[in-house]
Amino acid sequence: MLDDLQVIHDRDPQDALGIAEKQWQQLQYEYEVEIQPHADSIKNIVFAGMGGSALYALVAKVWPGFDRPFEVVRNYDLPAYVGEDSLVFVSSYSGNTEETISALHQAEGKGAGIIVITAGGQLADLAREKNYPLLLLPGGLQPRHALWYGLKAILTATDKLGLTDGKADELAAQAEFLKDAIQAWLPTVPTDKNAAKQIAQECIGKSPVIYAGPKLAPAAYKWKISFNENAKHIAWTNEFPEFNHNEFMGWTKQPVDKPYTIIDLRSSAEHPRVQKRFEVSARLLSGMRPAPIIVTAQGDPFIQELMFTIALGDFVTLYTALLSNVNPTPVELIENLKKSLDE
Repeated sequence: MLDDLQVIHDRDPQDALGIAEKQWQQLQYEYEVEIQPHADSIKNIVFAGMGGSALYALVAKVWPGFDRPFEVVRNYDLPAYVGEDSLVFVSSYSGNTEETISALHQAEGKGAGIIVITAGGQLADLAREKNYPLLLLPGGLQPRHALWYGLKAILTATDKLGLTDGKADELAAQAEFLKDAIQAWLPTVPTDKNAAKQIAQECIGKSPVIYAGPKLAPAAYKWKISFNENAKHIAWTNEFPEFNHNEFMGWTKQPVDKPYTIIDLRSSAEHPRVQKRFEVSARLLSGMRPAPIIVTAQGDPFIQELMFTIALGDFVTLYTALLSNVNPTPVELIENLKKSLDE
């Protein structure tokens, strides 16, 4: 079925696969924003966002990383330590996410510096009204499909602040790598030569569980939410070495028949002991859980490994949706939830 382009077209009417194919173009997007450098006065960074709008920061924490505390907040409330020496990013693709708007108002009350990342809505209006730096994302996408726009926005801001140096340009320079990597997973590549289609076939009727070390943990989380929202599959993720201190034991007994697909995202950039833990854990759990599908990240420098694994997950989850005869784009239940909360 995945090699029938007409069936793919029929089941993907909003062309989510086309969006995934063109995601490399997001790396080249340029933002116009005025931000004066003042890194010396910033003691900590907090990034407030939910769902796909928080993904940008999860990636930024591992690449490029920062030389001061950086916390991602995915709820209504900012940490108690936020104050006048804090920088608070508020991020919502729609601009109307209630948790993020709550965080913005708290940041105002604490006297923190504020930068807004959004495609519009209330956040854009507030940023313009109060003259906060505004990085306006291109609209028309689902938040999970705008990851590279969001990461480029963060790095544009941190470069201007002096918190990073040239990282937005460094990110943009990887566009050709990402474009080339994606070619192997396109719908026109037959299943017997297409790793994304092959992994998707292993996921039908099962719950995917994605594991990674700290370096690729954001990629594993992106796979998880893409299974949730693209394929409408329940999925989980966890991180080594924490996995070995609890969840590891959970695979050893009931239920005997475990309806899961295990996916290991592995990187040579991980701590050597983390790499060994993957190997030893797979050996000790042999026969107690499904054998893991091993995805070895490709690329150098490390940002390319992140791009490779994240983009592969996009295609795997989109193909899983199509195999399930599910339209991968809409998320009606989430929209219904938002409406019900306002009733």
